[in-house]
Amino acid sequence: MSLLDLYKDDRELSEDEESEDEFVPDQASDGDASQQGAHASAANTTGTESHSAAKVLTLESMNPNIREMEYAVRGAIPIRAEKLKEQLKTHPGSLPFKQITPCNIGNPQQLEQKPLTFLRQVSALMEYTDLLSPQMIDTTRKLFPEDAIERARRNLAYVGNAVGAYTHSLGIFEVRQDIARFIEERDGFPSNADNICLTSGASGAVERVIDMLVSSPDVGIMIPIPQYPLYTATLAHVNAQAVPYYLQEDNDWQLSIGDLEHSLAEARAKGTDVRALVVINPGNPTGGCLLESNIAEIVRFCQRHRLVIMADEVYQTNIYTGTNPFVSFKKVVAQLGSDVELFSFHSISKGMVGECGRRGGYYEAVNIDDKVMGQLLKLASVSLCPNVQGQMAVGIMVNPPRPGDISYAQYHAEIESIYESMKRRAKKLAKAFNSLPNMSCNDAQGAMYLFPRVELPQAFVEEAKAKGQQPDSLYCMQMLEATGISVVPGSGFGQYPGTFHFRSTFLPPENLFDDFIDGFKRFHLGLIARYSPKI
Repeated sequence: MSLLDLYKDDRELSEDEESEDEFVPDQASDGDASQQGAHASAANTTGTESHSAAKVLTLESMNPNIREMEYAVRGAIPIRAEKLKEQLKTHPGSLPFKQITPCNIGNPQQLEQKPLTFLRQVSALMEYTDLLSPQMIDTTRKLFPEDAIERARRNLAYVGNAVGAYTHSLGIFEVRQDIARFIEERDGFPSNADNICLTSGASGAVERVIDMLVSSPDVGIMIPIPQYPLYTATLAHVNAQAVPYYLQEDNDWQLSIGDLEHSLAEARAKGTDVRALVVINPGNPTGGCLLESNIAEIVRFCQRHRLVIMADEVYQTNIYTGTNPFVSFKKVVAQLGSDVELFSFHSISKGMVGECGRRGGYYEAVNIDDKVMGQLLKLASVSLCPNVQGQMAVGIMVNPPRPGDISYAQYHAEIESIYESMKRRAKKLAKAFNSLPNMSCNDAQGAMYLFPRVELPQAFVEEAKAKGQQPDSLYCMQMLEATGISVVPGSGFGQYPGTFHFRSTFLPPENLFDDFIDGFKRFHLGLIARYSPKI
């Protein structure tokens, strides 16, 4: 059985659920049916020759790798949530809740996180350049701070005063220079703009690197379990092997080098050409953050076994504890003087920026062969360039207003407000989960998620299996139907055999957070009571 079989998100519904969701076309009258048949015959006839209506592109003829892909965070439960959302619009009061709470994906602005004012001011000025014209500039200065105006002018100069134009395939050079300075300030070691590539979100960067790594179906990439489903989905797409290693739930989701050694040896013994190791830090879905000592062990492991490191660091500013500060893999590689090959990823979708829809991200390549860098440029060129406003937002993320700038006080206050609220919600939700019977949860050290472990009653487990479903998937679907809260079952990320989890964001607005927690508590306690043995 493949890893995808073991850790798939169980998107398949039971037969009863499938029949409810199945699209049934309106029934036509006999006359309508005859007329439709005549139209169909005419459409399929050229002259006197009749052609078959069989489709060229079918489930059987399509790319089988795409058919095998799974992506839990937008699987069956979120799909059902969208249908329930529509039902609430068309039939208010028909469900036992008033709204859908989408905790299945880290999408901050969907849950009312306010955009950063400076970023949106610069974006608005760049989109509507008439505001910068001599005729309107006096009016514009009454609405926009001078540093936002100057940033917009500077950014427009990078792209020939047209954000609708293509840029360099690697991204705007000046933005890549800003990223390099940001990395140097963060780590204390040099960075080169030529080794940085802007992409349409960090997901686009991850997909591109995996595309470069995989040269045959025998190639394997080591991924953490639990993992973000982007990795198994992309590996399925390119027909490569996912080589799992388990994170240590009882040790705040740190990595065990012994487990890495075992997973690697086992895969290579089976003939898998293992080439890279994925590390997500801070963790998604776990919320854990690796200690610097653990990162150093991982770097040495990868150098010893000649593995490329793929460091997914998109949550690097989402840190809620003083015991586990974020330390980049780039910094540790430099400190150790290692020549290990490294790709590290960052994004505007997370942190306090939360601009998921703008699709801005980047990777930095370290110790990568020059000829391969040329091939990466070629691959980037096929897509022409990443989203321009996404690139500009990355530029603001890494080079925000500084002390002394007009917009600094507001920008800093907005960042701090979002951060402190997120930190409070993370602690509050973890405390709520840990207060419940049959549930335990590590505190969120970072990221936007909690990954609580649920001890499901045996009767419930047996009922789920009888329906052909994963028990945690059924639990999450029933939670949605009862409360409107959409979370993702642990089976969509992978979990230690015999355990059940789910991933929830802690992004619901703070003023609604108590209601969100109360709804979840009522559901969980009710389910445990229904399925517990009666004494």
